[in-house]
Amino acid sequence: MEEKKLGVEEKTLDVAEEKKHEQDNEKQQQIKLEVMDRDEPLLPREDGDKIETHQFTWRSCIIGSLLGCFVAASNTYLGLKVGFTFGAGIFGAIFSFAIIRPLSTRLPEALGGGYFGPKENVTAQSAATTAGGLFSGFISAIPALYKLGLMTTPRQDIVALTLFTISAAFYGLFFAIPLRRHFVVKQDLTFPTPRAAATTIISLHRSTDGEKSGFKKAKWMAIWFVISFTWGIIAYFVPFFDTLHILWWIGHAAGYGNMMAADATWLWVLKFDFPFYGAGLMTPGTVVLPFLIATIIVYGIIGPYLVSSGFFVKAYGFVDNGDTARSFFLWPGIAMLVLASFSELFVRYDSLYRGLRGGVLELFSFLKRGVMHVYRFIRGRPTEYSLRRPNLHDDEIYGIDELVPAWWWMTGLVLTVIFTCAIMGEYFGMPVYQTIVSVILAFIMSFVGIQAAGETDINPTGSCAKMSQLIFAGMPGPDISTIQKNNLMAGNITASAASQSVDMVGDLKAGQIVGASPRSQFLAQVVGSFFAIGIALGLFILFTDAYPCIVDMDVNAECEFALSGVWAWMSVTQLVTGGASLSKTCIIVTCALAVVGVLGPVVRDFAWPKRWRKYFPSFAVVGLAMVNSTPNVPLSMFIGWSSGKIWKRFFPEHYTDYMYAVAAGLVAGQGVSAILKAVFHLANVEGNVIAVTCIDQLYENCP
Repeated sequence: MEEKKLGVEEKTLDVAEEKKHEQDNEKQQQIKLEVMDRDEPLLPREDGDKIETHQFTWRSCIIGSLLGCFVAASNTYLGLKVGFTFGAGIFGAIFSFAIIRPLSTRLPEALGGGYFGPKENVTAQSAATTAGGLFSGFISAIPALYKLGLMTTPRQDIVALTLFTISAAFYGLFFAIPLRRHFVVKQDLTFPTPRAAATTIISLHRSTDGEKSGFKKAKWMAIWFVISFTWGIIAYFVPFFDTLHILWWIGHAAGYGNMMAADATWLWVLKFDFPFYGAGLMTPGTVVLPFLIATIIVYGIIGPYLVSSGFFVKAYGFVDNGDTARSFFLWPGIAMLVLASFSELFVRYDSLYRGLRGGVLELFSFLKRGVMHVYRFIRGRPTEYSLRRPNLHDDEIYGIDELVPAWWWMTGLVLTVIFTCAIMGEYFGMPVYQTIVSVILAFIMSFVGIQAAGETDINPTGSCAKMSQLIFAGMPGPDISTIQKNNLMAGNITASAASQSVDMVGDLKAGQIVGASPRSQFLAQVVGSFFAIGIALGLFILFTDAYPCIVDMDVNAECEFALSGVWAWMSVTQLVTGGASLSKTCIIVTCALAVVGVLGPVVRDFAWPKRWRKYFPSFAVVGLAMVNSTPNVPLSMFIGWSSGKIWKRFFPEHYTDYMYAVAAGLVAGQGVSAILKAVFHLANVEGNVIAVTCIDQLYENCP
């Protein structure tokens, strides 16, 4: 009798819970409509008689992930060149629309057809962002490990690198879910680039005109992608399509040796770097102009003068009998770059405080509810909300079935942390407590990164990683090699988590604007993470096989890439672990520019007139100009930026509509061609077969 009564009570509780579940869903739908009605709706309420019944589809995940792989290739190329990278959001949004939309109307549903709407477009864009975003360690910390002689070779370390990449792919993803409500819902941060991606998606699906505009954008993107890709392949065989030695030939004709030296020694050449043309199109003048001007001053005026006067031994390289221009300016540049980035964070102390406080409180709120779930379950007491459903809030616009259940991310986070501790101990020699400290720092720095990116569109991944490196400078170890390895890997964990978290939360913001389900986006991000693991590791192995200088311990080896990020990470590690020695003059200049780097953002925010702030130069970029010793990069970015200004001046509407599409095509095309060129290197395919305008000092097969 008692058992029967208990069964009736349990059934009553189930019915009551189901009824409450339906009421909660109705409540959230009502809130959602009220939110959309506060302003003019961004999305049309209907598209004829078509309704999106499925947001998560395999076609959108696979196509979006493959598009993200193209961006990963470009970002690996750009990152190894100079440390600049760009997100895959807009590229994935436009190209996935151009690919899936025609297929959706021409194929039967069983073969990938069926209605393709804006919410599914967000799914594709989320997969693209995830697949194209897992490269930060491979363009900075991991090559630095090899250059310091702390690991063997990428192929011999393939197991360690694979396992670390797997862990890096997922803990940033699981970090992002509990932070969505604070940064996306409660603070409702702007997130400029994700907002632009969402607006693009909305315009593509709004009407027939929007669809036509979308195909035009995809067309422009495809045209410049093909031009950039084709030009990059031709340049492998014809040096004229890669580099123009204008100064050398003018100096040769005029008999002026200094002008020839500017080209041959100091590398003032014009390179057809289409990715940096695209980067310049998208980058503001406060970044491009200081980058170029600082490079001219350092490697066009001061450096050549001090070499000719005998103060520096030579222009580039590292020697034991004195300073070179490269080795001398590296340290002041890193000091200015890192400290200016820190100062950028701290001048926004209110945002920093809100991000840290809100993120920590939101985390504890989730954990508290999880503990209460378990406690009530063990005691056999009814609970207001199920362990398998997220808790709802009055400001939430989604229903229960559209949100990510708490147990998903909590279980994933715990397993990922355990997995990370295991591989860091087994393959990198990091004690468990140090791994846990690095993961906690990664989580805290994710708050900082999301807050900064949400307000300014700048992800301070490098600053967050350097903060982790500074904290780990005091961690003990049996020898200097272990201390340096742990220092680099701690920073790598922080950088990977912060980068992934910012990308994921940005995607969730784009989804909120469009009205897409966070659960569908989360699943798309999980699928994209598997693609990211393969492409990030595969590209690193390919590039290091084709260009051993990326990981070569010979610091004076000639290299296709400037490796600015690698040098910065390696130098900071040596400095904080006591493995670097500087000349007295270098120390003085480094200290002076460190002070300038700290004061720059302070002066801009508290003493500079507000109406002129947009013209205030970025001191972090000035530091980057010192670290980057290849003048062709800022010159290429300046050409792209200037071309954009001219374009905007004469065709403003055309510029507004197609600038991002053109820039994305330029960036992606040559990055993909770099993969094929690396294959040519490995296959011993002869390059530079037509030597036109090349010079003796650079090409052995010059006539």
